[in-house]
This record gives sequence, structure tokens and C-alpha cells, in this order.
Amino acid sequence: MSRTFLIFLAAAGSAALWLGALGFQHIGGLPPCAMCIWQRYPHAAAIALAVLAMALPGRVVPVLGALAAATTAAIGIFHTGVERGWWDGPSTCSAGDISGLSSEDLLAQIMEAPLVRCDEVAWSFMGLSMASWNAVLSLVLVGLWIAAARARD
Repeated sequence: MSRTFLIFLAAAGSAALWLGALGFQHIGGLPPCAMCIWQRYPHAAAIALAVLAMALPGRVVPVLGALAAATTAAIGIFHTGVERGWWDGPSTCSAGDISGLSSEDLLAQIMEAPLVRCDEVAWSFMGLSMASWNAVLSLVLVGLWIAAARARD
């Protein structure tokens, strides 16, 4: 396969996983926990790197794409361990921008926010949670990025 096609597949995979997560959140009504959101950032970086890789020859950008995919896979593996009780998750929670809110508005925002725990599985398929699927599929994307780095156009 050509380098360009492999990069396209890797970027499409990251886009599909990212859009899938947004779909579960906005269409499926499953608000993400902090670690779910952390897993999205490397996919966005991989998509941006794919655009850059199309313009720049060489292996550096595909290797960075592989690192981005490996990063989201690692976060997914860590999240899976938290969900399965293998280790403790983060003790902090995430919050949006609260600057400019009155104490009443802040309290209302806190009371309306859904409680999303990182150690509970919100959805699973074939015994694997969304975090687990992200890890598995992102490892496939790592392989595509590495193949793109090794390919010659």
C-alpha cells in the first residue's frame, strides 16, 4: 500500500473514533468522564498530523502520528484498568470555565452537571468498554502509521 493511502486510513480511523465518541456523547446521551475526554486529544492530533504528512515527505510526521495513536491507546488501557478495578484512577474531576459566574450560577451548573465516574463502564460491546475499544483500535492505527513511515510512495 502507498504511504498516502496508509496515512489516509490512519486519519480516517482517528476521525471515526473521535466522531464515534462525540456521537455517544451528543446523540447517545452518554456524557464522558475526564479520561474519555483525554483519549480524544491524541486523535485530533493524529488527524492534524495526517494533513501535515500529506504535504511533507519523510518519516518524521508518520512516526509522530504513531506516537499520537499510541498515546490514546495508552490512555485507553489505563482507563480500562480503572474500570476493571486493577488500579485507582485520578482523584480529580474536570470542570468547564467558571470565570464570570456568580455563586448561584456556579451552584446551578454543579447541580445540573451529570456525575460521570471513570471507574464505571457506561457502554460495552462484546465485553469491552469504549475505553477498551479505543485502545484496541488505536493500536491498529499505530500499525498503520508505522507502515506509512516505512512505505515509499
